[in-house]
Amino acid sequence: MRGAGDLVKHDEKRDQSGQGKGIHSIMIRQFYAVFIILFLFARPLAAQQDIAWVQVEAQPSLTQAQERIRAYGARLPDVNGFALGGGWYAIVLGPYTEDDAQRVLRVYRAEGEIPRDSFIARTSSFRQQFWPVGANLLDLPDPAEPEESVAPQVAEAEPEPQVQPIDETPTEARRSEAELSREERMALQEMLQWAGVYTAGIDGAFGRGTRGAMAAWQRDNGYEATGILTTMQRAELKRQYNAILDGLDLELVRDDTAGIEMAIPTGVVDFSAYKPPFVHFDASGELDAKVLMISQPGDQNTLFGLYDIMQTLEIVPETGPRERDRDSFVLTGQNARMISHTEARLQGGEIKGFTLVWPRGDDERRSRLLDEMRQSFSRLDGVMSPSEGVESQQDIDLVSGLEIRRPSLSRSGFFVDGRGTVVTTAQAVENCEKITLDNRYEADILGLDAVRGIAVLRAREALAPGRVAALREGDPRLQSDVAVSGFSYEGRLGAPTLTFGTLSDIKGLQGESGLTRLALNALPGDAGGPVMDTGGAVFGMLLPHPDGARKLPEGVHFAADAATIREVLQDLGITAQSGPFKDSMTPEALTDHAAGMTVLVNCW
Repeated sequence: MRGAGDLVKHDEKRDQSGQGKGIHSIMIRQFYAVFIILFLFARPLAAQQDIAWVQVEAQPSLTQAQERIRAYGARLPDVNGFALGGGWYAIVLGPYTEDDAQRVLRVYRAEGEIPRDSFIARTSSFRQQFWPVGANLLDLPDPAEPEESVAPQVAEAEPEPQVQPIDETPTEARRSEAELSREERMALQEMLQWAGVYTAGIDGAFGRGTRGAMAAWQRDNGYEATGILTTMQRAELKRQYNAILDGLDLELVRDDTAGIEMAIPTGVVDFSAYKPPFVHFDASGELDAKVLMISQPGDQNTLFGLYDIMQTLEIVPETGPRERDRDSFVLTGQNARMISHTEARLQGGEIKGFTLVWPRGDDERRSRLLDEMRQSFSRLDGVMSPSEGVESQQDIDLVSGLEIRRPSLSRSGFFVDGRGTVVTTAQAVENCEKITLDNRYEADILGLDAVRGIAVLRAREALAPGRVAALREGDPRLQSDVAVSGFSYEGRLGAPTLTFGTLSDIKGLQGESGLTRLALNALPGDAGGPVMDTGGAVFGMLLPHPDGARKLPEGVHFAADAATIREVLQDLGITAQSGPFKDSMTPEALTDHAAGMTVLVNCW
């Protein structure tokens, strides 16, 4: 258990010692306790402008907050709890100086002691203290206790609540309320619903249910229960509603280059670059967040192309709803680490929109931030030029500065019938969540023979292969020329390459049947590809280099022979084609012949 002083030392010396937590913890805690007592008695805490807190959670009920704060208090020092208003309760660490609060935030985040979305909070955000029980660091009057000069009374009726001054009379409040638009009235109902006092529909009509909710909120917050919110009270309700966004520093950002104005959480992201069609706002701290403005000229084809490209990016996980219509699209993707939301619309030959990428597990704050970004989004004149921010350094793995989603493993395979059935190496399909052919077509495993290293796949949709492999009957002559077709560079070239070599033996090094030994310089991506004679007949499938302590000499490879492949297929009820011996092809003709049957197999 550590205080801020301990964490300062821990942060500065963490790389010099492997002991970390627990060193001199008892002495540090005693020193820090004395320090805090002297510090607090020296001057009123509320008057100290440099005081900072680390807010780790906010809970919508006192019971939930007390349950969670006990868990934090069991392992961390400096744990306090304060009401936020609107039925919400904050769990915080502190008080600290600004520098110490930043160190506490950084160290505890790194060690997983507090959530990654924890942030620096200010004393002005807090109301009455509820933890530790009986504590009152802010020196606020306890609403539950009468003043010393007032004798306790037993009243037949409920005592009059102590009301706060109002800025408008009910008549003036009605007048200011009448100027609200329907959208503003609906937003007010949503805030009352969030505060837990309104349960009816969001329709913008202030009937009996809405008036009752307003009166309930007024009572809960010490105002006269008139059922009509004044301008000041509406502002206070909105402040409470937006308290969850504290620390994000939401600001309206105008970008004339993109022709967009929208709210950006400038407390967690900063502008980084123009990379058409995106304006990048990257994470500025430890919160793994990202915002993109989308701006480009185009038509419906451009919009649909953007929709397809976005789904290839790492920032748009594959799981999540997708909607596309004639002139707009919405993409939501999520995985264990993040949630991504993208929306774009075509209007007047201009495509504009935005993307928000936010850490998983912070759903309420993300949802509220997303609403603010949507409501604030405004299209200005102009659109970003495709030549804006062009860089001299380019990267094939990036699209406009964003990383393309890559499979965990890519190997080769080949078609063995006209239905899209593919033979490949078993290595290509191990521990895959999804398997695709040529980066496009999802495939299922029909059969897997791990002993012989062969997997059989079939595309989920009907495919029309350019060519189907014909399995050779009998073995080629020893030392004859052979070739393996495969995606040597795991799909980077977009087409298979041909690697030539010779047939060294028709059995394994220890006399194993079902194998052929080859002398050629293949790469890992070639594994699973067809091994052909000079006439184009397939007599084997290239196997990956075996794992183990023994390292084979360079240029030594093995292939499962045609008889083994045919047997695996027959067990699955698939009849492979057999090819007659043909005269040798030219290297160019053999390359074209192989390209029609070879397919890229991706494991995701």
